Amino acid sequence: MTQTPATPLPPPEERRHLREAAGLTQAQVATRVGVSRETVHAWENGRTTPRGLRKETYAQLLRSLTEGTETQQGPTAGEVTRSQQPTRPLTPAQAFDALYAFCAPALARQTYLLTGRRELARESVERAFQLAWQRWPEVARDRDPAGWVRATAYDFALSPWHRFRPRYRHPEPPPADASDRALLDVLLKLPPPQRRALLLYDGVGLDLPETAAESEASTPATAKRLLHARAAVADRLPALSDPAELHCRLAELASAERLRAARPPAVREAGERRARFWTRAAIAFTVTLIGTTALTLRTAPTRYEPPVPPGATVLGVPPRVAPGPLSERELELRKKLKEEAASGPVRLVPEAG
Repeated sequence: MTQTPATPLPPPEERRHLREAAGLTQAQVATRVGVSRETVHAWENGRTTPRGLRKETYAQLLRSLTEGTETQQGPTAGEVTRSQQPTRPLTPAQAFDALYAFCAPALARQTYLLTGRRELARESVERAFQLAWQRWPEVARDRDPAGWVRATAYDFALSPWHRFRPRYRHPEPPPADASDRALLDVLLKLPPPQRRALLLYDGVGLDLPETAAESEASTPATAKRLLHARAAVADRLPALSDPAELHCRLAELASAERLRAARPPAVREAGERRARFWTRAAIAFTVTLIGTTALTLRTAPTRYEPPVPPGATVLGVPPRVAPGPLSERELELRKKLKEEAASGPVRLVPEAG
């Protein structure tokens, strides 16, 4: 009697990525496997490892998510032969496209919960992936490329400068469902740090240290933000006081929005155009700075010119007097001149000598 070999499990981080790419919540995966949501959370964080029949069920579910089907058939002889052949390494563009196709749809829905704006969510995800393509050697070597892109998208989405953009001054239409509108309204009234911690922990499913690291905060501060956010949500919506129920509602609200992401080649081309634009702008600024410096050196004086000293009073020169009333002597002189001009002697006419 032969024993069937155990099905291998992917790494914990890949388990979470497979679930998010399929649009499933931890509670839905827990229902299919027959365990609690906290158990699935521990499996995805690597704190525990499934065993026995649960491991086989969980491995088959992950394998079906990888292939996009709910059932798994045995490999054919041709597939076994191809699997034994060495595979070629992916090119940077292929690796980027795979990461984008794997993360972009779920990330756009998560960013929508963070901002409440569909267009801003799409723009944030595209800008994050454009920056990732510009820094692809760094992102490709990162321990968690999906986390790197998610943190960049969240930072761009929560930027306070968006309030000055005309297209984002007015709110977008809320969700059609009343319960979805109420939950989204509660989320948007939370302070951005609390909203981010709540979505990362109860929405994405990160543990507390990972949430603190991605939020760039300490673990105690992140725990306080999470507690305050949960209390605010429970105060407005008492039915969501249970973290498991809150996790399910966040997943349902995110999956209710159909946000279409751009194609990976379009995102790469947009990132390359943006990089070329900023490179040319930097070159133009450098050339302008060099030209201004050269002009300054050309027109600057080559020797020291002392400043002109202030004026000094010259002794012996009477000061200039402004026009005023005539003195008695001046009045007499003016009278005499007038009388002589009218009835004085005959004027002398100069003659040529």
